[in-house]
Amino acid sequence: MNLMRASVYTAASTAARLLAGLVVIKLVAWFAGPEGVGRLGQFMSLMSLLAVLAGGGISAGIVKYVAEYRDDPQRLQRLLGAALWYALGASLLMGVVTLLFSVPLARWLLGDGRYADLIRILAVAQLGIALANYVLAVINGFMDVRRLALVQIAGSVLNVALVAWLSHWLQLYGALLALVLGQTLWLAVGVPAWWRSPYFQRGMLRLRFDREMIGRLAGFSVMTLTAALLSPLVNIAVRDHLAAQFGWEQVGYWQAVSKVSDAYLLFITTAINVYYLPKLASIDDRALLALEIRNAYRFLLPLVVLLALAIFIARGWVTALLFSEGFAPANVLYGPQLAGDVIKIASFVLSYLMLAKAMTRLFVASECVFAASYLGLVYLFTASFGLVGAVYAFAANYTLYFLFNAWVARRFLGGLGQWSPQYP
Repeated sequence: MNLMRASVYTAASTAARLLAGLVVIKLVAWFAGPEGVGRLGQFMSLMSLLAVLAGGGISAGIVKYVAEYRDDPQRLQRLLGAALWYALGASLLMGVVTLLFSVPLARWLLGDGRYADLIRILAVAQLGIALANYVLAVINGFMDVRRLALVQIAGSVLNVALVAWLSHWLQLYGALLALVLGQTLWLAVGVPAWWRSPYFQRGMLRLRFDREMIGRLAGFSVMTLTAALLSPLVNIAVRDHLAAQFGWEQVGYWQAVSKVSDAYLLFITTAINVYYLPKLASIDDRALLALEIRNAYRFLLPLVVLLALAIFIARGWVTALLFSEGFAPANVLYGPQLAGDVIKIASFVLSYLMLAKAMTRLFVASECVFAASYLGLVYLFTASFGLVGAVYAFAANYTLYFLFNAWVARRFLGGLGQWSPQYP
């Protein structure tokens, strides 16, 4: 299966996930306005953080090593038994920690200790989320894109139904609660789909402590955890800074544009995650790696440019449709945000080389450096340009990140001409 065909399947599943996310945002915009959308962003950052920590951050590691070991049944069962042991242990640990700090987290992120019950429910849900991540990662590692897409579509449909039902009865609280419970619904559809797959074996569900495999997963997961931890934590810091400087209503405008950006980029990033990571992990020949990267640029860059241009032209209509007329001040933020999105995807195509080839130290160092530089640029640019400076900082930081990844790819592949995204 090539990237284009994989993208067709992932586009369908992404559309379903996107619909689920947009329903939540629309409901929150109705119930709580710009300030509520700003608070929603804080809660979703915590959810994103805990969703990754739920399984110890090894989903990408499972994808990588399943892609490598799928023709070696003995090593594959060792890997998956160790991965299950690792994921369940990590989810139990994070669930306990989250329960202990539920009240401070609710006050810090949502400004109200009464939301602590939501944090507690999220803590208990960690086990189900970890198992769902495990199942989806195994399916992804086998590059069973069709089955993965069907699971994601079914899970998203159930999630939308749950959001609509709970928000009708509990309004904002119900929408946030549905976000938490919806993540566990993926398990209800993922397990039967995996069970009926031709590659499923009961031994894949057997817990085992395997020092070698756990070491491989732990080393690889450091990269995923670094990226997953830094992104929501930096975004929380950015929101707190913007709120202190401009107020939560302005944060809502910035958050609205960011969510539109996340929504349409989900189509592209999902295709990269589902197809690109296991594909790169399974290729050892550097010439073939260079060809795969070049093909990715040929397909993905024109696509993201067209999508960004369409969003920019229709920005007023998009804002009114997804949020409300009260979010019109957000329209001035779209230009630099969308330019940054294009550079972001160009960077991701190259950065996945570090993930697939386990360049752990380099990846971790780069994530830390560029997270710090983004936060620093936000402080610098907002002081000079106001709220729009936060979006300038986003575009500028990804420009620097792209240049860094171009340097890494050039060194790894032995020359600029081998991987260059330029058309021959």
